[in-house]
Amino acid sequence: MAPRLHLAQSAEADALLSANPFALLVGMVLDQQIPLERAFAAPLELSRRLGMELTPAAVAALDHDRLVAAFSARPALHRFPAAMAERVGELAGLVVERYGGEAAAIWTTAADGQQLLSRVRDLPGFGEQKARIFLALLGKQLGVRPPGWREAAGRFGEEGSLLSVADIVGSESLEEVRAHKAAMKAAAKSLAALEPEPARTGGPGRPAARPGKRADTSR
Repeated sequence: MAPRLHLAQSAEADALLSANPFALLVGMVLDQQIPLERAFAAPLELSRRLGMELTPAAVAALDHDRLVAAFSARPALHRFPAAMAERVGELAGLVVERYGGEAAAIWTTAADGQQLLSRVRDLPGFGEQKARIFLALLGKQLGVRPPGWREAAGRFGEEGSLLSVADIVGSESLEEVRAHKAAMKAAAKSLAALEPEPARTGGPGRPAARPGKRADTSR
């Protein structure tokens, strides 16, 4: 029996993520600036709106306006529906072009963790951190563990961490991950508040004017 993910916190949406590698990639792409449950529930809703199975070949063949309309219909699938529709379309095209339309081939054919990291990092919508998080998710929950996968995932691959979606296995761990992220954000904000403000200058290469005097602008 295939491992069951718990990212959308919805049985049907999570079943799709667990069974459909491309749907999981789409959820990862959308997981920014919206609640993660909403991001990972979106692939199922997108499939419903399009009236078709969510596969790279099918999405890549879609008319652009139709994909944007599916993302934009109320309630929109993301805060930025047109931009995300574009990104998902690009993702589908790349998977078709490089991996024959088989999303899982991205990780099943990777020789080691570094190659897998490089492949994921090249996908539209995946920066350095998200690529490492995805590696950790694959390794921790889906059993995808090429040599060096944990090192490639960095701190997100650490056993027992509560840093990302890779560590969500139910509602309780979801709240733990959310609380940890909130605490880290608060700590970063507090640290930034303690840092001294940079000295004011009169512009690049020009000293600031002294109090009570105007800066010399005649030069």
